[in-house]
Amino acid sequence: MLVRTSPPTGRARKHDALTYLADLIASGEIRRYAAVHASPPCQHGCALTVGTNASQGWGRAHVDLVAPVRALLDRTGLPYVIEQPNGRAVIRKDLTLCGEMFGLGVIRHRNFELGGWTAVQPAHVPHRGRVRGYRHGRFYDGPYAAAYGNGGGKPSVPELQTAMGITWTDVREELTEAIPPAYTEFIGRACLATLADQILALGAVA
Repeated sequence: MLVRTSPPTGRARKHDALTYLADLIASGEIRRYAAVHASPPCQHGCALTVGTNASQGWGRAHVDLVAPVRALLDRTGLPYVIEQPNGRAVIRKDLTLCGEMFGLGVIRHRNFELGGWTAVQPAHVPHRGRVRGYRHGRFYDGPYAAAYGNGGGKPSVPELQTAMGITWTDVREELTEAIPPAYTEFIGRACLATLADQILALGAVA
């Protein structure tokens, strides 16, 4: 996601992210933006593909795009965010967010590497119980929805929407891959505050 310094055109663009970002840098068009938020595919290093599932031979090979994405983001010279779930993805954990911090019905820990700016880490709120669903043939009740997969007593689509705070899709696969909007709003506000402070500082120096 690119944050514009001028009003948006209202047009959505669908491109290969690496190619598009490289083209923006090469053309100088990147200067029209103030910040970049990137969520490279996480399957290469996430817990679900490097743990039990991998040992059982499930899944498939996945490409690690974190390093090439970071290299391009560094070239932009802009403040940026790289998001990844818990697992083996090689990113700095400058910020870790949890659904309980925002009163959501999911835990969904996510780590964020912040390039060119910093944010205050919110205190981690103790979890109120378990993630609801089956584990090794036994059902556990709890206040949190399991926002992944299909079986094992997983929540319905409406339950997932409520738990994640998402109303823009009713597609299960999209809901299970998504980041709660509350996370993005928190990071966006923190980044905007940082940018505002930097602009004020530049004005004071000038």
